[in-house]
Amino acid sequence: MTGRARLNVTVGALGAALLLGAAAQAQDIRGAIDIHVHQAPDSVKRSADADDVARRAKAAGIRGLVMKNHWEPTASLAYMVRKAVPGIEVFGGIALNRSVGGINIEAVRRMVAVQGGYGRVVWLPTYDNDTPAKRADGTPFVAVSKDGALLPEVIELLDFMGQNPRLTLETGHVSPPEGLMVVRAAKARGVTHLVITHAMVLGWTVAQMQEAAREGAYIEFVYLGALNGRLTFKDYADAIRQVGPEHVILATDLGGVPPNTNYPLEAQGFQLCLEEMHKLGFSLAELNLMAKTNPALALGLEPK
Repeated sequence: MTGRARLNVTVGALGAALLLGAAAQAQDIRGAIDIHVHQAPDSVKRSADADDVARRAKAAGIRGLVMKNHWEPTASLAYMVRKAVPGIEVFGGIALNRSVGGINIEAVRRMVAVQGGYGRVVWLPTYDNDTPAKRADGTPFVAVSKDGALLPEVIELLDFMGQNPRLTLETGHVSPPEGLMVVRAAKARGVTHLVITHAMVLGWTVAQMQEAAREGAYIEFVYLGALNGRLTFKDYADAIRQVGPEHVILATDLGGVPPNTNYPLEAQGFQLCLEEMHKLGFSLAELNLMAKTNPALALGLEPK
């Protein structure tokens, strides 16, 4: 091999290494916060225990997690996981489904008062949301509105949350029109941390997401939604470009064990999510905004 040939090979290898380094940097989950994680113990099967989820996340350099359960509060779980796995910021919350009494402000108060103060998130009804199908077949549900107006107990909840600035309100699985009503009313009552829960999974249009963003809500895009065949990463990328990364949070929604599906665990899934977004043209700055800065702000934390 001639000297010029050796030089070309060396320069080519160096260029490839630099490109790989840039890609790795753009996909770096160190410092990220996943605001949507499911874990055992639960009343349905989950892929890993809460302490194992936290250990894997910590080992990957993830800054924090919000542990979600559709049927019981997770503030106490967050407290115990922090003791078992120090060095990672773990938070809990409460989903206002039938198992906790629906729109139950007393349940929220008790969740907030749990030792440690790690109960931060309130989700409006998820699996017990109001749908035409449930109304038609008589399946019980938790209503948040009637005749185009939010119910009094929802207004009471928003007033309480407006007086507790550490709390984050998420829209859960309510319909997009209801979610927009909630966002407007919450903003008017001083609620400062608002998130539209996996908006595209629930059929939010770009125009609806843009409106929620103008009202100060973050729009959540979850990795799971692009794994189950209902949406694609390109769908996500196109919507994020129109909404604006400054209004978007990337999360995983991992932890479930769907039939015949081998989904990754949370830390690996978060990494893969960022890799997919990077392939679709999102920069390091945009990925950091959506995976690190915006989740921190949505939880009332200082970005790092």
